[in-house]
Amino acid sequence: MNKVQNNNIKTDLENQFSTESKQWAWSNSFDADIVMIPASHVLDFFGFLKGNGSFDLLMDITAVDYPGREKRFEVVYELFNTTTSNRLRVKVALAEGEEVPTLTKLWRGADWFERETYDMFGIKFTGHLNMRRILTHHQFVGHALRKDYPADRQQECTEAMPIHFDNDPNYVEKDVPGLVPLNIGPSHPATHGTLRVMAELKGESVHRANVELGYLHRCFEKMAETHAYNQVIPYTDRLNYCSAPMNNVGYCKAVETLLDVEIPDKAKAMRVLLCELSRFIDHVVCIGANAVDLGALTGFFHLFSLREKVYTLFEKLCGARLTVSMTRIGGMAQDAPDGWYDDVMQVCQELKKGVSNIERLLSNNKIFLQRTVGVGAISAEDAIEWGYTGPCLRATGVPLDLRKNQPYYGYDQLDFDIPVGSTGDVYERYLVRIEEMKQSIRIVEQICKNVPEGDYTIRDKDIVLPEKKDVYGNIEGLMNHFMLVINGLRPPAGEVYSATEAANGELGFYCVSDGSGAPYRLKVRPPCFAIYQSFPESITGGLVADVIAILGSMNLIAGELDR
Repeated sequence: MNKVQNNNIKTDLENQFSTESKQWAWSNSFDADIVMIPASHVLDFFGFLKGNGSFDLLMDITAVDYPGREKRFEVVYELFNTTTSNRLRVKVALAEGEEVPTLTKLWRGADWFERETYDMFGIKFTGHLNMRRILTHHQFVGHALRKDYPADRQQECTEAMPIHFDNDPNYVEKDVPGLVPLNIGPSHPATHGTLRVMAELKGESVHRANVELGYLHRCFEKMAETHAYNQVIPYTDRLNYCSAPMNNVGYCKAVETLLDVEIPDKAKAMRVLLCELSRFIDHVVCIGANAVDLGALTGFFHLFSLREKVYTLFEKLCGARLTVSMTRIGGMAQDAPDGWYDDVMQVCQELKKGVSNIERLLSNNKIFLQRTVGVGAISAEDAIEWGYTGPCLRATGVPLDLRKNQPYYGYDQLDFDIPVGSTGDVYERYLVRIEEMKQSIRIVEQICKNVPEGDYTIRDKDIVLPEKKDVYGNIEGLMNHFMLVINGLRPPAGEVYSATEAANGELGFYCVSDGSGAPYRLKVRPPCFAIYQSFPESITGGLVADVIAILGSMNLIAGELDR
């Protein structure tokens, strides 16, 4: 966080809005600047910040429900500057039935964020031209993340909606003869049972498109409110299940910030190592699945053999493969077994050869080039408008990576590069991921050669469970275990937005604590949710064959998309 820049922004705002600024309340929570503004100031406030270049990326929009307050809801905006990595949190308090202006005319990426907030809380955004549900089905009654909605209430959907194209409010209906409606998914092999793409075809071209999601909505955020902080960790595994440890790390990092604790250096090194191995296999799944959807079966088998090698390392470390739940608030669940780092170094050599082989298979393959070069291209400006982060943004030429821009866990002490592209098409997304796989191996090797000494977790009885030998061996250990399990760890009241560089982009956790043993509000900002917003526009006007190529290059993981 650049305090000087935020102070300058605050001064500019107060000078620009001298009268209105008296109604703003500035505060700071865990080194994050927060400003509370009235709903009537929203358009002018955000318009000024975007117009003068202070913040160009709308990272997230969510809300928190406080039923006991006169102004029941707080709408929460997270702003980001892709050049300076500066952040600002803006909040708007609303009473029941009050509305807040939409930001869709400032940022196209506000569309789905606002629809999600409406779906979950019932807050309407004035001027939004498509204010309808997005994660829950069209027969759903109520708003699931309100505090008065029971966590165990279930509502079944008995019928599917017909193909519809109400996602583009500016579309003018024309009498175009020969249009053919087509559902692509959720039963299509390339949509994995979790995505529905509704298209209208004119010959082999996509005339119009829309998407429907919510097929894997698991109520992650609602369940987090009813479980102790430590009990949430296994749920995070199921967000992006292709790189589960990265979700563990992101969540634990957010809670540790609330607790104001610093984990040991060995725990940091183990987390980075797990994250980079996870980044590697996440890219393996993306490239392998994208390639097989285009007909490259050999590449799929080859890449998934590399994934199995990494899963074998995870299994040796903790006994689990896909959803490891290895990270703990305060550090790691256990230390690595003897010889494990040597095994990692050996596997790294095999992974290097594997990446070289996949490059030989795909990078200059004529069919692969024809299916990917120039397909789904997007400019850097448009990508930022939609809220892109991660490889899809870097493929457009924006060198944004939190491991470099806002380093954590010692990333600033490691030697690695951030690959970028220029056109943002399917092929350059592939190239960026290939190079990132190489850089992840490079990071892993550096850590294995210099693993820090010391403990793998902090030893705070109010945060971390005692070891089994202490639980079974002495009364103090038994009582510490009992009290922590019964009461749970209890961060002080406050809020934090903590972000890490996941395989798909910025993975953010907005956590609000009321001092109890469970999160009062836990919002996850999944990378692919913002990216997928642009999909209907990306495929419109292109060939129906390109739909699958673009879909695979976005690397959509329904577990984090729907939550």
